[in-house]
Amino acid sequence: MNTLNLILYIGEGAGLACAAGLRPFLPALAAGVLAGAGLELYRGVGLDFAHTDFSFLQSTGFLLAVVVLLAASLLALRTLGAERFEEGPSGAAVAGLGIGLGAVLFAAVLAEHHDSPWPGLVAGALCATLAQFAARGLLARTRARLAAGAARDALTVYVDGVALLLAAVAVFLPPASFLALAFFARLLLGARRRAAEKYAGLRILK
Repeated sequence: MNTLNLILYIGEGAGLACAAGLRPFLPALAAGVLAGAGLELYRGVGLDFAHTDFSFLQSTGFLLAVVVLLAASLLALRTLGAERFEEGPSGAAVAGLGIGLGAVLFAAVLAEHHDSPWPGLVAGALCATLAQFAARGLLARTRARLAAGAARDALTVYVDGVALLLAAVAVFLPPASFLALAFFARLLLGARRRAAEKYAGLRILK
């Protein structure tokens, strides 16, 4: 395997993991459907998990289960409201599922190209966690600027759309995933810097 191919595979896996970290359902569906179709792009980059230990990702049963979970999460979101949903057990379950699926998707991409999947499990979990924490801070700041109502609750649905878009970019343009990683890292660092400045300001007031 040459260096360019390895970069493409890592970009594909990292982008899918980040997308799953944002919201797991649509990225998992997109990856499973494209893999089931045996998508083949340039230089062997594509998705086809059929001959790996991760072939279940493109199975009908798995995809139906993801659809059911997506519907259940949207129902819970509508019933509880976005903030109660995300701060409660439902939100924690979706967050954990996102990190788990991010790890599995990255590992599956490596396994597809006959590489060891274990580094993908670790890197995928890290990528998904980075995206998740960065997006959580951004969503909190955005909600704080919006009046209570449909617009605030709709933000979570918008994140589903962004996650699907990022998954598509990861598959069709893998190098762009590194830009997404840099963006999430910058968001997270910016949030921590603002928190530190706020804390320092409170100490001065005391």
